[in-house]
Amino acid sequence: MAVDSLVGRIAGVSYLHIPARDITKSAAFYRDVFGWQLHGPPDGPSFSDGTGHVIGRWVTDQAVAGADGLRAYIYVADVDDTLDAITARGGQIVMPPYPEGTLRVALFADPAGNVLGIWQETSGSRGSR
Repeated sequence: MAVDSLVGRIAGVSYLHIPARDITKSAAFYRDVFGWQLHGPPDGPSFSDGTGHVIGRWVTDQAVAGADGLRAYIYVADVDDTLDAITARGGQIVMPPYPEGTLRVALFADPAGNVLGIWQETSGSRGSR
């Protein structure tokens, strides 16, 4: 079996285990907020992110990351719209949007309590607020 060239990029992050308390709820959250594709059985799906470069699955045998440890940041078109979608689907805002150079960044907790970041580029015509 050949490795998919979108995923199998030398030195690229390609696979994640995302801790979950309720796999079905967490999978629906990432599907609905970020458009991730779900694969496999509904009670134990795997995913591919919006780019197809990262795949993974939700697991219940790992501690929720919370605010400590490795933190992933997801690039989005609009931080505010994404935060609205996050809170509407059971997530929480951990740190409201703040500027970081030409970026706009925010932190959120998913339904299990994992803390991740979202960011958008604000220079030029895209997403300046």
